[in-house]
Amino acid sequence: MNDHTGRAALEQVQLYFTAQEFDRLRTGISVPTALGEVPDIVTAAQRLATLADLVKNLSDEVLFRALDGDPGLNLAPVISTFTAAAVPAGRAAENYTHALNQISFLNQFAHAPASGDLRDARQAAFHVIQERLESVHVNLQEVVDTLRSEADRLDGTPPRVLAALSRSARPTNSIYPLPPEAETRAQAPIRLAYTPAPRHAR
Repeated sequence: MNDHTGRAALEQVQLYFTAQEFDRLRTGISVPTALGEVPDIVTAAQRLATLADLVKNLSDEVLFRALDGDPGLNLAPVISTFTAAAVPAGRAAENYTHALNQISFLNQFAHAPASGDLRDARQAAFHVIQERLESVHVNLQEVVDTLRSEADRLDGTPPRVLAALSRSARPTNSIYPLPPEAETRAQAPIRLAYTPAPRHAR
């Protein structure tokens, strides 16, 4: 059997690193307060590509662990964390695509002759961009919070210590499964060394 001591720490590092990547993207996305602050189409497209890569990385992290058939590891808590983070990450991608669509509209008509209708359309597009990018910030913060909070809770109690703990004392978010023999002992009924015969009333 492989010695997985320290694996929990490695999993925590990966969770924190992934959170850092999402947080870096979040800080790089600004919410415009005026039309002149809207990112250009190239910058916006690059940021969406970065976000898409990060979402894909979440699925890659899940797949990597789901295919790990090592019986000495219980990676379900880590997998669950990455899948939970994928939900707000997916929402962020959806919101950013809507913003990018409106940025594309502004880019398409950037040099069109001014008119009242176009001015209104540009203003409407700006409000959509603003609202969607605000939502992206909220979504990405949720991703970061999910990854970091679960990384903080991930348990790395060594397997030998885990086996010695009572059922009620065992952490539910450990990456180490309980050895089969320990599980059997834990489930076995408790028997007294001496069981006195029942006394009958006379």
